[in-house]
Parts: sequence; structure tokens; C-alpha cells
Amino acid sequence: MTILSASSALSLSYDTYQVILYSWITLAVVIFFVLLRITAPYGRHTTSKWGPGISNRLAWVLMEAPVLIVLFYFVLPAKDQLSLVSWLMLGMFCFHYFNRIFIFPFRIRTRGKTMPVLIVLSAIFFNLMNGFSLGYYFGNFANYTSEWLTDPRFIIGAALFILGMVINWRADSDLISLRKPGETHYVIPNSNLFRWVSCPNLLGELIEWLGFAILCWNLPAFTFFIWTAANLIPRAMSHHQWYTQKFADYPADRKAIIPLLL
Repeated sequence: MTILSASSALSLSYDTYQVILYSWITLAVVIFFVLLRITAPYGRHTTSKWGPGISNRLAWVLMEAPVLIVLFYFVLPAKDQLSLVSWLMLGMFCFHYFNRIFIFPFRIRTRGKTMPVLIVLSAIFFNLMNGFSLGYYFGNFANYTSEWLTDPRFIIGAALFILGMVINWRADSDLISLRKPGETHYVIPNSNLFRWVSCPNLLGELIEWLGFAILCWNLPAFTFFIWTAANLIPRAMSHHQWYTQKFADYPADRKAIIPLLL
């Protein structure tokens, strides 16, 4: 990998860029411990105490779209200098978010459900930072050669990314199929990996972004994985606790997110 230069409205040295990302990682660690004590109020945990809400579907679109907008703001000025490998990595990232923006929100059966505006705004900020960190790196610093495609890190990372995505999508479909159109009640999911963990959808996403961090092997991808873990692990633990409190017959040997461990 070699450093490339690209025109951009923002000009940062690599040292300054690293300081920003290490600071962002530090914040992720803090947020992780905060979320272990405070459950984010959306989905089954939504509460009016966190202020006004907006449509759940609209919230998903508004939360996720900024990451791609900012990503391409920094990538497009360098489009002629990016290698095929870089575009493949960016394509994997965008494929995930295309589903989150244009498909997933319109598959979920959450008619009438809302999400607090405060949560939406915090997620928008989170995705603006993610779009910046990855977009600025690919647009200014990283140039992968074709040899990277045969590097064990790329092969292992790509395999994990695909595996995680399949697990995530399968679990999402299992959850969606639990309800008939118009239904809003919760039941205990028992299909596929739900037999082992309460949140295989979150497990899949965790595996997916671990794979992405490995196949890219750069600071922003690892930063994104750290933030993913800081958000998803506490969320899975909150979901698991909610299930055990709501359902007296909830399987006692089922874990929150990592089979047999957590």
C-alpha cells in the first residue's frame, strides 16, 4: 500500500488524521461502558422519556444514508487513482449500506412504531464520522495493488465478511417472518442461530465488520469494527435481558450474542 494524493476540500496530514481516529476509538470505549448501564431507547426499548419520535422506517433511512454521502464526497475526487482492490472494498461497504437504506427499512413490520429523534441524530453523527474516516483514507492515503487480493488477510477477511452478512440477513428474515402483516407483538424466535444466541443478527454484523477490518487492514476499518462492537455487544445484552424478563420460558442456556460465551 502506498500513499496517494487527491484533491479535497479538507486537507489533513496522516498524523492529524490518525489523532482524530485514535480519539474516536477512545470515545468508543467510553460509549461501550455507558451503554452497559444505559439501554439505548429504540426498538423494543423505545420510551417517550427520550423526547419526540419519528417513523421507524424513516429513521433508518435518515440514520444510514449519511455514511454513503460523506464517503463518496471524499472518494470521488480520487476516483481515477483508486485501484480495483480499493473499489472492491468500497463496494462491499456500500453493499451492506444499500441494504440498510433501501431494503431493510421497508421489509420490517413496524407499522406505527417510532424512534426518538435524539437517537436518530446521534446515529447520523456516528455515520458522518464513519463516512469521513473511511472516505478520507481511501480518497487520500491508501492505494492497494492487485497482489492484495491473494494476501491471506484479504481472503480470510472477505470470507468472514460474507459469512457475517449471510448470518445477519438470515436472522433479519427470521425476525421479520415471526410477525404477520399488521402484527406488532413479540414472540420467542427459535430458528437457526436463535437456538444459540438471542441476537444472531447482531452477531452476523459483528463478524461482517471484523472481516472488513481484516480484509482492509487499515486504521479506519478497525476503528469502525471497534465502534460496531461498542454498540452491538451492549445492545445484544439488553435484548437478551429483555427476553428473559418478558418470557418466563425463555431458554436458560441461550446466550446474548456469542454462542456458549456471552
